[in-house]
Amino acid sequence: MKLDPTVMATMSKEDFRVLAAVEIGMKTHDLVPASLCMQIAKLRHGGTGKVMSSLLRDKLLSHDRSKGYDGYRLTNSGYDILALHSLNKRGVVGAIGDKIGVGKESDIYIAVTPQGRQVVLKFHRLGRTSFRAVR
Repeated sequence: MKLDPTVMATMSKEDFRVLAAVEIGMKTHDLVPASLCMQIAKLRHGGTGKVMSSLLRDKLLSHDRSKGYDGYRLTNSGYDILALHSLNKRGVVGAIGDKIGVGKESDIYIAVTPQGRQVVLKFHRLGRTSFRAVR
C-alpha cells in the first residue's frame, strides 16, 4: 500500500491518540479489542468509535472479527503516519514532498525541516515484500 501523507492534514490529535493506543495494544494482542483501544486512548465522551471508523476509511487501521470479537490492527500506512507524526512533533520534519525513489525494500521521499532545510526520508518496507510471488 502506498503512503499518502496528505491524510495527516485532516487528522486531529484524537486520531493520533487512537493510532497510538492501537499500537500500544498490539504489544500484547494480535488483534486489539475495541474496548482496550477505548481504555488506552481515554477520549472524552467516548468518541473512539467515530475516530476508528475514520481511520478505517483512510486505511490506517484494519478490522478483523476472526478471533470472535471486534479487533483492530495498524496497517503499514498507519505505522508510517505515526512515524511521520513523531518526527513532526520532535521538530525533525516540517513537511513531506514527492516520492523520489522506489526500491525493493524502501520508498524514498523528499522532506523539509521546520528550519527550511531539505532532507530525505527513507521508509523501509521489510516484512511487506514477498519474493516468493515473483515470476
